[in-house]
Amino acid sequence: MKRNKVIIARYLLVVGIVLQSVFSYSQTTHRYKIGVIDLMLLKRQKLGAIPLAKQIGADGIEVDMGGLGNRPTFDNQLLIDSIRQQFLSKAKELNLEIFSLAMTGYYAQALCTRTEYIRSIEDCISTMQLMHVKTAFLPLGVQCDLRKNPELHDSVVARLKIIGKMAKAANVVIGIETALTATEELALLKEIGSSNIQIYFNFSNPLKEGRDLIKELQILGKKRICMIHCTNKDGVWLQNDPQIDLNAIKKALDKMKWTGWLVIERSRDATKPKDVKGNYTANANYLKSIFQASF
Repeated sequence: MKRNKVIIARYLLVVGIVLQSVFSYSQTTHRYKIGVIDLMLLKRQKLGAIPLAKQIGADGIEVDMGGLGNRPTFDNQLLIDSIRQQFLSKAKELNLEIFSLAMTGYYAQALCTRTEYIRSIEDCISTMQLMHVKTAFLPLGVQCDLRKNPELHDSVVARLKIIGKMAKAANVVIGIETALTATEELALLKEIGSSNIQIYFNFSNPLKEGRDLIKELQILGKKRICMIHCTNKDGVWLQNDPQIDLNAIKKALDKMKWTGWLVIERSRDATKPKDVKGNYTANANYLKSIFQASF
């Protein structure tokens, strides 16, 4: 009898250790990770964005490369060793991942016609390598909107081919955001011909034009989407947005076997647009309740 009790006790101990391990894994490793953007937290390339991201409940942060304007390259302080180390150390201390660098200066500047653009891309890729970041964001922006300016198509393709070769040499991915439909983006990626150029999908783009968000995801497929801006235009939080069914989106992404970063960009409550912590905490919590629910 005593021997049986010892065996049962040992068995329960082993089961407990296994369950604790599984539970711990489920809490720390997720198929979908939730990210925020320092620029949208009003802390562009500021160290304070990292603890704020932690307070919000994000798993990681996208750090901006700094302003561009008419400079030959970004106003990027991360190439300064001491500053870069502060960012890396703070992220490590708070167990937060710097998962992407963002070239948001190209929202307003024209990648497709800018005389000097290679240096800015080189600086971004160099910073990625120094910080061990594998993905960067490159918006085509207003001036390179290929739906409004189709005559710029050849210039965009030619430059993205060059950027694709640069990314391949560095073993990184550049995620582009365009104004095109998913079908048009597929054709664009085929022309570029580089797996190192992928789509940084934005929920708000198909929604504002009345396209089917889930169908667009499915058209692009798992291998062509590097990250997802998982929010809509400002107005209401994700949980109150009738245009977005996150459960259906998760089901579609699960079926696609997609995994990666869901990045909160907007979906701020219009009644309190300046409440950075409140808006982004609400959206992060809701995303986690859908995409990181415990089994």
